[in-house]
Amino acid sequence: MSGPNGDTGTARQEPDFAQAFKDLARGEQTADAMEKHLDAVEKKIEELLAKADEEEQNLKSKSKPSAEPLPSNEAKDKA
Repeated sequence: MSGPNGDTGTARQEPDFAQAFKDLARGEQTADAMEKHLDAVEKKIEELLAKADEEEQNLKSKSKPSAEPLPSNEAKDKA
């Protein structure tokens, strides 16, 4: 489709394509930054979950009655 003076509009399309590629590149940079941030958040969550699991296991082992001898610092306190 041509304009009133026979112009097909290709000159106007080229800047549109250039702008689209710039926008696409900027979007990909933003996505990369977000992915890195999410990876860091995921790592922190995994660390917190591991610590919580460890503390839960420690609480469970302390709450079980056992015939094991008292650790050295508790034995000193009782003496």
